[in-house]
Amino acid sequence: MNKAILFNFLVDKENKKIKVERSFDAPIDLVWAAWTEADILDQWWAPKPYRAITKSMNFSEGGRWHYYMLSPEGEKHWCLFDYETIKPLKSFSGIDAFCDENAVMNNSLPKSKWENTFSSGEDETVVNIQLQFKSLEDLEELIKTGFKEGFTAGLENLDQYIAAQFYLRKQNKTSNMARVSTYVNFPGNTEEVFNFYRSVFKTDFINGVQRFGDIPADPNHPPVADNVKKMVLHVELPLLGGHVLMGTDAPKEMGFTVTQGNNMHINLEPESRKEADRLFKELSAGGKIEMPIQDMFWGAYFGSFTDKYGINWMINYQEK
Repeated sequence: MNKAILFNFLVDKENKKIKVERSFDAPIDLVWAAWTEADILDQWWAPKPYRAITKSMNFSEGGRWHYYMLSPEGEKHWCLFDYETIKPLKSFSGIDAFCDENAVMNNSLPKSKWENTFSSGEDETVVNIQLQFKSLEDLEELIKTGFKEGFTAGLENLDQYIAAQFYLRKQNKTSNMARVSTYVNFPGNTEEVFNFYRSVFKTDFINGVQRFGDIPADPNHPPVADNVKKMVLHVELPLLGGHVLMGTDAPKEMGFTVTQGNNMHINLEPESRKEADRLFKELSAGGKIEMPIQDMFWGAYFGSFTDKYGINWMINYQEK
């Protein structure tokens, strides 16, 4: 993930607009999801140390995203986005404004109409963002609040989220033999957990322990924090009967939130792409798809979902 990031930020005072062009090193469906699903937006939308927290979201034409920015001191700055038009995986538009906890719009503060357009290139997605203001005063007021700096920081959060998603899902499979494994996430104590399991099952890690500090430095992405570098990026431990337990840390410093009871996936690695498609289609029927099955940058054919009974699954087919 070393491709140079495209980032243009233009203030067009004559037409009362702000125009932003930004590229992301990821397929369009992942970037689209990051802009349109509340649980992902909450992980990157707010510039650190602020946090975005969604109260409600209905991503549909006529729907609304109601959320607040939480400061380190506990102050809540309420916002809303009223969706007007949506063309899946292509564009969406709507009105962005400040409000109160009951979603009553504050007309004394600047608001704008957003038009976000998504286009895919070779291994990347470009998002064109246009903010239209009713008055030049509203535009200048928003700029004074530090919008450019805050929005830029949020986009860098998204870069880090995307990079981590790809690295966290990368598997160390050396053959095409079908296997089933279990994948678990912890907020920072994965090594402690796996050392405990290793002592119980009296087995050893496959290919050792890989850490976030092992990720090659990328000048286009923010550096990994020193305390995160020591955390576990990927570890595999055989249990019984050939079953492998895999794990990773999902640090809050990189925007992740681990929910106890929902931090485990059954990971299926079939022998063929055809079987991967069949398993994905039949198991996900009636459930919620997290990532559609597709070719990934690391060479795998991968998808993930929660089935209709609430069980989390990963389907991962990879050539030897």
